[in-house]
Amino acid sequence: MSDAPPAPDRPQDPAASDPTGDDGAGDRVDHRASFDATITFGNGGDLTVHGFRVDLPSPRCGEDEIAALFVASLGLLTTDEVRLSDVRVFPEPHKGTRGGPSDRSAPPPGRGGPLVELDHASPAAATSIETPADLAALRLSRVADLPAVVVRVVGAGPLPVGVGALAAFDVRGAAVLLHTGARHGHPLTPEAATWLVERGAALVGTDAAALDDTFDGAFDGAPAGAGTGPATPARRILLDAGIPLVEGLAGLDGLPPTGALLTAVPPRLAGTRRAPVRAFARLPAR
Repeated sequence: MSDAPPAPDRPQDPAASDPTGDDGAGDRVDHRASFDATITFGNGGDLTVHGFRVDLPSPRCGEDEIAALFVASLGLLTTDEVRLSDVRVFPEPHKGTRGGPSDRSAPPPGRGGPLVELDHASPAAATSIETPADLAALRLSRVADLPAVVVRVVGAGPLPVGVGALAAFDVRGAAVLLHTGARHGHPLTPEAATWLVERGAALVGTDAAALDDTFDGAFDGAPAGAGTGPATPARRILLDAGIPLVEGLAGLDGLPPTGALLTAVPPRLAGTRRAPVRAFARLPAR
C-alpha cells in the first residue's frame, strides 16, 4: 500500500485513455485504484487508511463501487459510512483483491453437515415467502440449496440496513439473510436493494417480520381489509428484479456467515405470490 500509482506527468499508458480497458489489440488491460479512506462503523469506531489499492473491473468505476470493493477486500462488517479521497485509477495488473474481479479464492459452500430449522412453528409468527410471480411458476432452483450469506446487524440499533452492511460479501447466486435479532427496526434501504440486484443475489431473507417496516405482511387471499399492503421501495426493487423474499426467519444465529445452504420451498399454489414456508439450512461439513 506504500507504493504510489504512476504520477500524472508521466507518459500515459494508451489503455488509460481507452474507457474499455482494451489496448487496441484485443487484450484486456487491468486497472486498479489508489485512495485514502475513512470508515465509520454502525456499532462504533472508525478506520482510516492511506494509499490503499484495489483491483477494478473497469477503469470507469465510480467512487461508490470503489468503496464497496474496499470494504469487501477487508471483510468489514456493519460499516456505516465510507469516505474516499485522493482517488486515482491507473493501469496495473490485478493482485487478486478479495471480492474483486480477479478473486478466485472463495471455496465452494460445504455439503453434508446437519440440517437446521429456520422457520417459526407458530401461526402468529409464521415464516413466509413472497415471489415476483405466481407460486405455481416458481422454479425450485430459486429457493433450494442456495449458498447462504448471513449479514449480522444484531446490536446495531434500530437502523436501516444499507450497502455498508453488505459490501464485504460475495452475494452472486446467494441467499442473503439479514440477521437483525429484532422483529422490527432494520428495514433494507433502496440503495442496498439495488446493490443486491446488481450483484446477482438469488434470494433475500430476514428474521424481521418484514423486509420493510411499513409492509403489513398479510398473505394473498387474506380477509378483506388485510391485503398485502403497498410495496415499499426496497421490496419493489427486489421483486421487480425477480428475487424472492423470505421473512420471519428463525435461528439465523446458528448459521455461519457463509458456507451453509438454504432451502425455503413454499407449497406449489396457483393464484398467489405469498405463502407460509418451511425454511431450513444445511450446515457445512466439519
